[in-house]
Amino acid sequence: MTADDHNLTIRIGHDELVIRQRYQVLSIVNDVLIGIWFLIGSFMFFSEAWVFTGTCLFVLGSVEMLIRPVIRLIRHVHLQRIRGPQAPTTDATYDF
Repeated sequence: MTADDHNLTIRIGHDELVIRQRYQVLSIVNDVLIGIWFLIGSFMFFSEAWVFTGTCLFVLGSVEMLIRPVIRLIRHVHLQRIRGPQAPTTDATYDF
Protein backbone atom coordinates (compact mmCIF):
# COMPACT_ATOMS: atom_id res chain seq x y z
CA MET A 1 0.00 0.00 0.00
CA THR A 2 1.45 3.34 -1.04
CA ALA A 3 0.73 6.86 0.18
CA ASP A 4 -1.33 7.41 -2.97
CA ASP A 5 -3.76 4.68 -1.86
CA HIS A 6 -4.85 6.85 1.08
CA ASN A 7 -5.48 9.99 -0.98
CA LEU A 8 -8.98 10.93 -1.99
CA THR A 9 -9.38 12.48 -5.41
CA ILE A 10 -12.59 14.27 -6.24
CA ARG A 11 -13.16 15.35 -9.80
CA ILE A 12 -15.87 17.83 -10.55
CA GLY A 13 -16.11 19.17 -14.04
CA HIS A 14 -16.58 22.82 -14.90
CA ASP A 15 -20.17 22.22 -16.05
CA GLU A 16 -21.08 20.56 -12.76
CA LEU A 17 -19.66 23.46 -10.75
CA VAL A 18 -21.61 25.98 -12.83
CA ILE A 19 -24.83 23.98 -12.38
CA ARG A 20 -24.31 23.65 -8.63
CA GLN A 21 -23.62 27.39 -8.25
CA ARG A 22 -26.70 28.38 -10.24
CA TYR A 23 -29.02 26.17 -8.21
CA GLN A 24 -27.41 27.30 -4.97
CA VAL A 25 -28.03 30.96 -5.86
CA LEU A 26 -31.60 30.14 -6.90
CA SER A 27 -32.20 28.36 -3.60
CA ILE A 28 -30.73 31.23 -1.56
CA VAL A 29 -32.89 33.80 -3.37
CA ASN A 30 -35.95 31.60 -2.76
CA ASP A 31 -35.13 31.33 0.96
CA VAL A 32 -34.66 35.10 1.28
CA LEU A 33 -38.02 35.72 -0.41
CA ILE A 34 -39.69 33.25 1.98
CA GLY A 35 -38.30 35.19 4.93
CA ILE A 36 -39.39 38.54 3.47
CA TRP A 37 -42.96 37.38 2.78
CA PHE A 38 -43.40 35.91 6.26
CA LEU A 39 -41.81 38.88 8.03
CA ILE A 40 -43.87 41.51 6.21
CA GLY A 41 -46.99 39.36 6.56
CA SER A 42 -46.39 39.05 10.31
CA PHE A 43 -46.23 42.83 10.74
CA MET A 44 -49.41 43.23 8.72
CA PHE A 45 -51.32 41.16 11.27
CA PHE A 46 -50.87 43.99 13.80
CA SER A 47 -53.42 46.06 11.86
CA GLU A 48 -56.95 44.90 11.06
CA ALA A 49 -56.81 46.78 7.76
CA TRP A 50 -53.80 44.75 6.57
CA VAL A 51 -54.84 41.23 7.69
CA PHE A 52 -56.00 40.14 4.21
CA THR A 53 -52.76 41.32 2.56
CA GLY A 54 -50.72 39.69 5.33
CA THR A 55 -52.57 36.42 4.76
CA CYS A 56 -51.80 36.65 1.03
CA LEU A 57 -48.10 37.06 1.84
CA PHE A 58 -48.25 33.99 4.09
CA VAL A 59 -49.79 32.00 1.22
CA LEU A 60 -47.06 33.29 -1.11
CA GLY A 61 -44.38 32.26 1.42
CA SER A 62 -45.95 28.81 1.69
CA VAL A 63 -45.90 28.39 -2.09
CA GLU A 64 -42.22 29.32 -2.11
CA MET A 65 -41.58 26.70 0.57
CA LEU A 66 -42.99 24.16 -1.88
CA ILE A 67 -40.63 25.48 -4.56
CA ARG A 68 -37.58 24.58 -2.41
CA PRO A 69 -37.82 20.77 -2.94
CA VAL A 70 -38.64 21.34 -6.61
CA ILE A 71 -35.34 23.24 -6.99
CA ARG A 72 -33.49 20.35 -5.32
CA LEU A 73 -35.20 17.76 -7.56
CA ILE A 74 -34.47 19.69 -10.77
CA ARG A 75 -30.82 20.15 -9.71
CA HIS A 76 -30.51 16.42 -8.99
CA VAL A 77 -31.98 15.47 -12.39
CA HIS A 78 -29.80 18.03 -14.16
CA LEU A 79 -26.61 16.73 -12.50
CA GLN A 80 -27.56 13.11 -13.24
CA ARG A 81 -28.02 14.02 -16.88
CA ILE A 82 -24.50 15.47 -17.23
CA ARG A 83 -22.81 12.83 -15.03
CA GLY A 84 -24.64 9.80 -16.33
CA PRO A 85 -26.79 7.28 -14.44
CA GLN A 86 -23.80 5.24 -13.24
CA ALA A 87 -22.31 8.13 -11.23
CA PRO A 88 -22.92 8.00 -7.48
CA THR A 89 -25.09 10.71 -6.01
CA THR A 90 -23.46 12.35 -3.02
CA ASP A 91 -25.48 15.54 -3.06
CA ALA A 92 -26.67 15.26 0.55
CA THR A 93 -23.89 17.59 1.67
CA TYR A 94 -25.08 20.18 -0.87
CA ASP A 95 -28.61 20.51 0.47
CA PHE A 96 -29.78 23.60 -1.36
